[in-house]
Amino acid sequence: MNIALVGLPGAGKSAVGRRLGERLGHHFVDSDHVIEQRLGCSIRDYFEREGEAAFRDVEQQVLAELAVSAQGVVATGGGAVLREANRRALQDHFHVIYLRSSPEDLLKRLRHDTKRPLLQVADPLARLRELHDQRDPLYRATAHSIVDTGRPSIAMLVNTIVMQLELSGIVTPPPPAAGGEPVA
Repeated sequence: MNIALVGLPGAGKSAVGRRLGERLGHHFVDSDHVIEQRLGCSIRDYFEREGEAAFRDVEQQVLAELAVSAQGVVATGGGAVLREANRRALQDHFHVIYLRSSPEDLLKRLRHDTKRPLLQVADPLARLRELHDQRDPLYRATAHSIVDTGRPSIAMLVNTIVMQLELSGIVTPPPPAAGGEPVA
């Protein structure tokens, strides 16, 4: 089963996705890295030069390709759910997990980040609140499950996700360790 992570910028999609892939023994793909390889420059530079609509076109093309070719765990960009075609591709080809974070928690994580074009504004908290209000319903509509990121460590988030996936029957729990007590 392929897994896709969605959520606001800074929710931990890449960090959690990388660790989740390792834990499950699956390949990890960051869609933003695939996009940057295709563009030959950073998303920020492309965004500034070509605008958001042109970036979203490339993002949609990459997500469509990943939907049919990716094996494992995919971290999406924060705005991937803005287009219906992306939401449909994600839902149809992945088990989608929404890493939900409050704008306040995100600001604490992102206050020194200069790579995210949508947050290079005078009031990043207001921008994060605006993004949350706009995107939260789309993340919820796309996701098969929701995990609150709050303040847990990446390891704790991965454990929570794996437990949810096991309970849902999406991944199989590892067999019990050998050498245990025989059942009488």
